[in-house]
Amino acid sequence: MGALGKLVDAILLLFSLVIALAAPLLDAQTCLPTTIFPDLLVETKQWYSREYGDYLVEEKPNFFVALVWIELLLQWPLSLVNIYGILAGKSWVKSTCLIYGVSTFTSMVTILGELKGSGKASDTLMNMYLPFLGFSILAILRGLVPQSAKSATIIGKRPAIARKKRA
Repeated sequence: MGALGKLVDAILLLFSLVIALAAPLLDAQTCLPTTIFPDLLVETKQWYSREYGDYLVEEKPNFFVALVWIELLLQWPLSLVNIYGILAGKSWVKSTCLIYGVSTFTSMVTILGELKGSGKASDTLMNMYLPFLGFSILAILRGLVPQSAKSATIIGKRPAIARKKRA
């Protein structure tokens, strides 16, 4: 894989690490009782909501809670798998990136549509969600773009096996 591919993998690895930590510690507070989380995490989530004016986190509309459940049940495990797949150089990481990217893209378009349509969202809040849309597009492209011809030929070549001659 070329330098661009390694850069994309590094960006997706960093993004997956953020999701691997943020989803169970912060986002889960949207759909689980806050009493099960340490005070520091609850205060961090409340600070974010106040600082960025994230009314979705405060008001918890049903569609948003459902999207967080999707994040916890589908996207979070995929981010863990992507971390392993990228670090170990697994060939199936294309598939998991594609699944993750499409799911996240769908969620982000829904959230950004609500933010834009409601008129309640500040530019700062929009800018908090937009990078996730960008990362999802990057993950989709990682899943769709074939390997370069150079790396495909290296992987595809196998040593010739000598055949026995029949007498």
